Amino acid sequence: MRPDDIKAIPARHPGRWIAAAAVFVLILAMAYSFTTNPRFEWSVVGEYFFSARVLRGLWLTLELTVISMLIGVALGVLLAVMRLSLNPLVSGASRFYIWLFRGTPVLVQILFWFNITALYPNIGFGSWSFDANNLITPFIAAILALGLNEGAYMAEIVRAGILSVDEGQSEAGAALGMSRLQIMRRVVLPQAMRVIVPPTGNETISMLKTTSLVSVIAVSDLLYSVQLIYAVNYRTIPLLLVASIWYLLVTTVLSIGQFYIERHFGRSATRNASLTPLQQLRAALARRGAAQ
Repeated sequence: MRPDDIKAIPARHPGRWIAAAAVFVLILAMAYSFTTNPRFEWSVVGEYFFSARVLRGLWLTLELTVISMLIGVALGVLLAVMRLSLNPLVSGASRFYIWLFRGTPVLVQILFWFNITALYPNIGFGSWSFDANNLITPFIAAILALGLNEGAYMAEIVRAGILSVDEGQSEAGAALGMSRLQIMRRVVLPQAMRVIVPPTGNETISMLKTTSLVSVIAVSDLLYSVQLIYAVNYRTIPLLLVASIWYLLVTTVLSIGQFYIERHFGRSATRNASLTPLQQLRAALARRGAAQ
């Protein structure tokens, strides 16, 4: 019998079709509920979606996210290098910092920094002392809490990335006469980025959502802005939907950016870089055409 005479019959998977049908029915039920339930008040959602107060809150949320992540990444790299130091005092200080900030809830840290003036009414030394009430505003308290907390998590992410690089790379750099700092900056960190970038992207998306906690100290972020609006007009659900949709939109944009950044740093990996969604569609169409 020739290979051409063999008629291949694809395996049937009835369970997949049943599961797909169940999911499809569930999606239709949810879509029907969202579109027919008048209590969602989609007209109110549309009215306030581009409201100036909501957009100002969204902008402040983005500011908090970017600034906090910049502080967290810079602090995380420093703490990771300290953690790997051969000096036990330096390494111990890094361990203590990570233990302290990872061990306490970020909401507690936000409230602590907001009330720091109870401990230190004045900040500084001698004639260079400043009133803490003027220096530590609610926005600064939010930045300190979010940024310092993020630094502890980024330290572990960066440390894992550094440890993923083969030790022979550092030995090769040392053989070329490079200092420890030069080896870290020019040899180790560029190679560690492939491991560092994915969790850093996840932390950025998480930070965007964590900024909603600053509403407890009256920072006018996206959530607090909609809270102020529905405290007056009592349209709680529609205004919460406005905030949720904006969070979803920004999270989607960040996820797309994360995909392409991961793809860029993963080019030198042993596996092929992930295909973009457009390339995946083209490949699927090509396979379908070949099958026909």
